[in-house]
Amino acid sequence: MRRTGMLVAALVFVGGGVAAAGPATVTTARNIIYIQGDGMGPGQRELIRLATTGRRGDLAMNTMPVAGLVHTDPADPGEVVTDSAAAATALATGHKTRNGAVGVDPAGRPLRTVLEQAKRAGKSTGLVTTAQVTGASPAAFASHVPSRDLQSDIARQYVTDSRPDVLLGGGEDWWFPKGEPGAWPDKPGEESRGTHGNLVTQAQRSGYTYVRNAEELRQTRAPRILGLFANEDMVDYGPDGVGRYAPSVPLVQMTKKALDTLSANPRGFFLFLEEEGIDGLSHENNAHAVIEAGRALDAAVAEVLRFARTHPDTLVVVGGDHETGGLTVENADGPNEGNEDGPFPMPGSQLEFTADWTTGDHTGVATPVTASGPGSAALGRTLDNTDVYRAMVRAAGFDH
Repeated sequence: MRRTGMLVAALVFVGGGVAAAGPATVTTARNIIYIQGDGMGPGQRELIRLATTGRRGDLAMNTMPVAGLVHTDPADPGEVVTDSAAAATALATGHKTRNGAVGVDPAGRPLRTVLEQAKRAGKSTGLVTTAQVTGASPAAFASHVPSRDLQSDIARQYVTDSRPDVLLGGGEDWWFPKGEPGAWPDKPGEESRGTHGNLVTQAQRSGYTYVRNAEELRQTRAPRILGLFANEDMVDYGPDGVGRYAPSVPLVQMTKKALDTLSANPRGFFLFLEEEGIDGLSHENNAHAVIEAGRALDAAVAEVLRFARTHPDTLVVVGGDHETGGLTVENADGPNEGNEDGPFPMPGSQLEFTADWTTGDHTGVATPVTASGPGSAALGRTLDNTDVYRAMVRAAGFDH
């Protein structure tokens, strides 16, 4: 991308404040970057802020000029609370669906996604995640299957149909057939389980460069990249003292490579970027590791915002598909009243706090969203998750 744009000029009311920008307005988003903290509700966002910056600082994701609150409930006849598949489908397509469904309506009919619209408009596209790259959230943007469990079908659709230019994450077990291990060792009970042959070889034959680790990712200059950096998710899940956040390739490195690769297209790009660890570690009620996953997510957000400062025709949206764990932040005083983690020190003070969990499952709590760039003002309110899709496609000028 060689074109420069003028700074966005708008007066956007956010939580009672006003954010002002420059003298001219960029009205159309050439680039759209949707960043997801999977499972990141208001409790996780505050936990990460207090543990990493304290009262006097703030997260990069909280410095964005527009803020809103997103309802997450699905169109499911039997459940009030969403799963990642239904939530991501709403974000990707503007239509609600039942839990477990990916990129399809409740009757199983395919729904057009914002990534597919970007591809049709000649833009480059990418999916980057610390989950399996065929997991429910990225899959909802680039595939259509009745069940999130059909991950080998999802991988095949990536290679043959939606063809994102950048695919980075875990989940190599779904790309290789049984009996043909990939580069990453399987844990007990795990094995390659692809159902469409060797999809890595098929991807390479169709134009993808395959990379297996951080060094290979750093070295490649290919325009189309498939990187699989774990046999399943890139995060080791488990309770406090067992689970840990240590992806083999840092999220910020994957982010930089995706931006460098996709921005070569003068027509722009759509990028889905996800930190999965917040969700998986909240399921385990592991606040220590959630903080580390949140720190990594915010570093990736900061990298994206640096890019957006020199590319003001970029809409950046940071949100959570749902909340996980029923997390609250409490003072570190008195006896443990529930399932508490901590105490945690708050930087810049002598204070401590605890994280208190109420469940190991998803909750129906609305999730915070922050945004910047062309079209971001539409997100500065209480809205439905389907409205996030509408804001993105309107900002880009797609026919939705």
